[in-house]
Amino acid sequence: MTIATEEGPLRRGGVRPGERALAPDLARGIMLLGIVLSNTAFHLWAARRGPSGWQPVDGSWLDHAVQFTMIMVLDLRIYPLFAFLFGYGMMQLYLRQTAAGTDGRDAAKLLRKRSLWLIVIGLTHATLLMAGDIIGFYGVLSLVLGLAFLRRGERALTWWIWIGVALMALVTAGPVIAALLQGDLGTLGDADAEAGFKAYASDEESWLTAAGTRLETGLFVTFAAAPLTLVGGGYILFLLGFRAARRCVLEEPGRHRTLLRLTAVIGIAVGWLGALPAALAHIGVLHVPDDMQSESGALTALRDITGNAAGLGYVAAVALLAHWWTTRGPLRRGATAVTAVASVGKRSLSCYLAHSLLFAPVLAAWGLGLGAHLGSTTMALFALAVWLVTVAGAYALERSGRRGPAEAVLRRLLYGPRAGRA
Repeated sequence: MTIATEEGPLRRGGVRPGERALAPDLARGIMLLGIVLSNTAFHLWAARRGPSGWQPVDGSWLDHAVQFTMIMVLDLRIYPLFAFLFGYGMMQLYLRQTAAGTDGRDAAKLLRKRSLWLIVIGLTHATLLMAGDIIGFYGVLSLVLGLAFLRRGERALTWWIWIGVALMALVTAGPVIAALLQGDLGTLGDADAEAGFKAYASDEESWLTAAGTRLETGLFVTFAAAPLTLVGGGYILFLLGFRAARRCVLEEPGRHRTLLRLTAVIGIAVGWLGALPAALAHIGVLHVPDDMQSESGALTALRDITGNAAGLGYVAAVALLAHWWTTRGPLRRGATAVTAVASVGKRSLSCYLAHSLLFAPVLAAWGLGLGAHLGSTTMALFALAVWLVTVAGAYALERSGRRGPAEAVLRRLLYGPRAGRA
């Protein structure tokens, strides 16, 4: 059936329930737990910060253990996972449309329309609740990369992936290598720069003033940081997602077990080892200059560049988990839990927005101000509780056969009212 939209004739609507694979949805569901945990540092607005300006440095030994784990496992590691899955989903949508007979140009137009709506949603989200919104950021990236690469061949994607690796090494690792050769590694960075969490205005008592700061931050993240990411080679995770989707790596993990195992082991090992110096320095085990620990310092650059490997490793690990799970047979323990987490992945946009709705009014100074009274451990437990609330909500929607509210709205915007009910 042809669906007439203002963008042109589409031969089908959005993804149908029977077309979904477990691995991508399970990865998105787990990813959202990582995001909500990683975002906790924004909301500890009364805590004492270290040179990094990110994770707090005060609290009990348990708080320090949580901070260490956040730096090692989550910070600058979850968003590369998101980028890969975002690119994977884009290519899936494109391939489903073209396989149904939609012209490639019309399918690409649909994705451009989707990117523009994501930018609008992201900026609205940033202004109202969460300055660190990533929806608009990835909306810009998907708009540019969709135009440039969605219809390109494998050879072009391979070349541009390697160009991105070279750009990333030059832009991110280049200054560190140059400082190391000059013997000035410890002076790279600025520990006196304003703490990064300030850009989120969680310590502002006026919601209106905070909204102004959040809008400013959201505009910067969307229209400045996203283009800089492209220039710095940060697009490679998107393109790797494009290639993986063409090969159905997550839909058919059993056919790609060797690749997935190598990616999981090497990627996670590189990612965790790359973050280890910063984590040790944060808890005082490793003594390095403050500038070196700052957001523009060498340790952060090392965490940043190795975080891409960790993100890929996490995707591969979840794909292997999904393959193992689906081959266990009909009598599988924990089926409800797996279905519930995958339900979150199916409704990732709704659940992501729900995090902010549950976080910001309770934790920010302009709301109930609970963020001033929590430490790293209690905040992590609060984040886990928020994620579990979204798991319960997503599972209830799954049982009733309903989409997430944000997904339903976006589907209607893309395919029209009739397709939105399909």
